This record gives sequence, C-alpha cells and structure tokens, in this order.
Amino acid sequence: MKTLSIRWQRLVDKNDHTCPRCSETGDTVKAAFIKLNKALSELEIEVELIEKELDFSIFNQDPLQSNLIWIGDRLLEEWVGGNTGKSKCCDTCAGSECRTILVEGKTYESIPEYLIIKAGLLAASELLTP
Repeated sequence: MKTLSIRWQRLVDKNDHTCPRCSETGDTVKAAFIKLNKALSELEIEVELIEKELDFSIFNQDPLQSNLIWIGDRLLEEWVGGNTGKSKCCDTCAGSECRTILVEGKTYESIPEYLIIKAGLLAASELLTP
C-alpha cells in the first residue's frame, strides 16, 4: 500500500484558537482527506493527514508558513497551477499579511475543498506510476 500525505499547518494561539481563514481551511482539509482516503483506497493508496500547529515565534518570522498545505512533496499551489499570495488577516494573527493562494484569477484566503481534492488526485496519479 502506498501513502499520500496531506500536511497542513497553521498558527494556534495560547488559547488553542486560530484565525477564521485557517479554521475554515481546517474544515475543508478534513473533508477532502475523508473523500480522498475513501476514493484512493480502491487504488491501494492510503491517505494520511498530518496537522501541525505553529506558535507565534515561528509565525512572526514568516506568516506565510501558516495555512500552508503540502500534498505529498509539493505545495498545493504547485499541483493546481496557482501562486502564493498574502493579505491582511485578523486579530489572532496580529494583523499580519497571511497566506492566500491565487488560482485561475481567483484569490482564496480559505482553501476550498475542491482544490485540495484536485491536488490530491494529481499527486495520487504520480504514485500509480511504476
């Protein structure tokens, strides 16, 4: 059985809270993980979800590390032909310029489920190559 990793990281404060965009992305990452795991099990590919919490010391050095998704060994943006951007976030992030992605002319602060699934399917297709 081959394994496809989905790694998602985000800022979490001392009260175990994150910003709305990371919270929404967390919901879509988990939903996409469930769907990909079910679909890819027929192809003998196991999907694993790894969640990483960032603290302020890491976040303050590079706010674009928060709400970052890796599918296999590549950023989600790479799989879907997108680019990394940034926009001002909320109080949890102390008003930092946080990660966004731009895909096909649309900017996403919270990452939609369909992009995660698309990236997962593209990554899985590479695992099928002998």
